[in-house]
Amino acid sequence: MPAETHEFQVESRQLLQMMIHSIYSNKDIFLRELISNASDALDKLRLASLRGLAADAEVSDLHISIEADSTARTLTVRDNGIGMSRSEVTELIGTIANSGTASFLREWRQGENALGAESLIGRFGVGFYSAFMVADEVTLVTRRAGERDGTRWTSTGEGTYTIDTAVTPQQGTAVTLRLKAVDSDDQLHDYSAAWKIREVVKQYSDFVAWPIRMKDAGLEPDDGTDPVDGDAEAATEPETLNSMKALWARPREEVSEAEYAELYRHMSHDWSDPLETIRLQAEGTFEYQALLFFPSRAPHDLFTQGYRAGLHLYVKRVFVMDDCEALLPTYLRFVRGIVDAQDLSLNVSREILQQDRRIAMMHRRLTKRVLATVKDMMSRDPERYFTFWGEFGRAVKEGLITDPPNREAILAVSAFPSTHDTHSPTGLREYIERMAAGQEHIYYLTGDSRQAIENSPHLESFRERGIEVLLLSDPIDAVWVDQVNEFEGRRLRSAAHSDAEESSDSDDKAGRAHERQEEFSELLAWMTQQLGGDVKQVRLSTRLTTSPACLVSDEGGLTPALESVYRAMRQDVPRSLRVLELNPGHPLVTGLNAAFGEHRDTADADLGDLAELVRDLALLAEGGMPSDPSGFTKRVADRLGRGL
Repeated sequence: MPAETHEFQVESRQLLQMMIHSIYSNKDIFLRELISNASDALDKLRLASLRGLAADAEVSDLHISIEADSTARTLTVRDNGIGMSRSEVTELIGTIANSGTASFLREWRQGENALGAESLIGRFGVGFYSAFMVADEVTLVTRRAGERDGTRWTSTGEGTYTIDTAVTPQQGTAVTLRLKAVDSDDQLHDYSAAWKIREVVKQYSDFVAWPIRMKDAGLEPDDGTDPVDGDAEAATEPETLNSMKALWARPREEVSEAEYAELYRHMSHDWSDPLETIRLQAEGTFEYQALLFFPSRAPHDLFTQGYRAGLHLYVKRVFVMDDCEALLPTYLRFVRGIVDAQDLSLNVSREILQQDRRIAMMHRRLTKRVLATVKDMMSRDPERYFTFWGEFGRAVKEGLITDPPNREAILAVSAFPSTHDTHSPTGLREYIERMAAGQEHIYYLTGDSRQAIENSPHLESFRERGIEVLLLSDPIDAVWVDQVNEFEGRRLRSAAHSDAEESSDSDDKAGRAHERQEEFSELLAWMTQQLGGDVKQVRLSTRLTTSPACLVSDEGGLTPALESVYRAMRQDVPRSLRVLELNPGHPLVTGLNAAFGEHRDTADADLGDLAELVRDLALLAEGGMPSDPSGFTKRVADRLGRGL
């Protein structure tokens, strides 16, 4: 096929220039990115070969080769991995951030002074283009294993790139950089120097499982002098630059936190250090090792449908599968890491993994270990725990619905805002320790926001009695509380349910309410009939102190928050009538009762409007919306007009 020259799209060109000049603060990163890409290509070829999908490929000596020419000022990173076809080059290399470029640019510009530009690394696979930080021109030559023709991609990183057919005798990919000139004062960034290449590989890529070799390394002494004749034989032997020691297979005392952090960054493409590192070694009838990481912050797409979850699966240090979702439940999808098993078939598919009892065994063990680590973090380092929970708590709470066997363990590591503390969430054990004398249950209230919940009339009697209430405003909260009944023998009860009162207080208040029942009995009966299509019953309240009215649900009934969740999911929600409770000490209620007493025989539309106004006020107080907003507005306007 003839050579083709294409222009970068405007936003792609802006992204490229932004990345070259702004994103990476450390130029050394470009070599790490190119080596990581080469390592991935070798992993893919090995996997294809094991599955019989690359029968013609050469796999006897898979490696990465680095070739530097200080005279010509070129640097080549070469691998004999899977390679790419022309169509793959066009799709993967020919365009930058082929989806989401505009949002990437907006987010970077908005967050440049907040999170820092480096926080965006890895989000759109732009690591390859970091080569333009140090190169005036980048040429990629690749041939996919099993194909005859290769492809050449060339660009100066400005406005265009060229794609052409290439003749190359070797499968794999070679990326050649025509390096920029180095100032005499900037020898630390001379990437044609062997010592610099060794330094960067050791720092960033020492753990790569494939040998990274540097050709003719011996030809360049570190002191800059010419090699002696006796070094000629050594000069012909490529030098292997990396140790290739898997961190998870090395003794714990031999691995530094910096090495763990670099492995995490390599796997996750996250610029930050991990928040927590977990090592696990299982021995017995089925042996495996695991090295897991909690990120420092949640990925931007954690709750999107296309989020790629799962751990890297190895068998005897041979790569088998990335994003292995079968190893952890979905609600722990933010965990990154590696699992290296000793007794699994290499030629496995995702469907087979789902059915393998050994995978199921690892799934259970890894899940328990992750939850145990969160529990330990909760008591050992509360500040770190609150960081974790703020980033991933919403995902973890999904397990309360999807993972009943671990429900108690998930509740034990969960924290929720409450009326006890306006700054930090509380664990359920801490809640129990603070329970008021005689309190039997754990109380909660769901709603659209913390502010709306805190202003709810349902909390009035709980504040008066000094009883703490959990304030649950995540949409998922309304779902899991509907399915979780208790924690450590204590029932979880909604403060908005009709019987959400402790017995002693309830009995006292019920007695006082009974004394006033006769005074309000006719009004209550009339309002029940008047609002019959919208409420189940109208009665006096034992919970209100300052608000005129509130709406309560029967035990087991759908809360407004749960109804909202189901409607958002486009599910049919059966109509649930609630109880309207009136505060007999509020002027609005006593005034309504007096007005009804004067006109009980001829109760007019004006009193009917007032009854509906009281119901709508109760809806608004809990964050709801009247069923007839225009009618509510008219009633309020009329009342205000009369009062002027």
